Amino acid sequence: MAGTSKGAVFEDLLPVMADKLGGEGLIKELCNGFQLLMDKEKGVITLESLRTNSKLLGLQDLKDEELVSMLKEGDLDGDGALTQMEFCVLMFRLSPELMEESWSCLEEALEENLKH
Repeated sequence: MAGTSKGAVFEDLLPVMADKLGGEGLIKELCNGFQLLMDKEKGVITLESLRTNSKLLGLQDLKDEELVSMLKEGDLDGDGALTQMEFCVLMFRLSPELMEESWSCLEEALEENLKH
């Protein structure tokens, strides 16, 4: 698809996964995704491991500059790689709908706590 952004895949996928799996299940799946994409020796996602393993998640059509952009966007500590936490944060940031659902759930939980 021309003009599809790297985030479009996750914007569509994460809310569906969250509905089917629930919060804990979604986190588990994100962790599984991280395990698939990471460099097994280094324990982080590098550009090379992302390039090599992205086809396992159906992302083989992403260009190098999109992979580099994805790494840079998620790399919170600037080390050029993604830790598991950075990967999960990035996946949530790429899915605005899921973030809205998360905030909504948080607000509901806070309201419930305030009532008790």
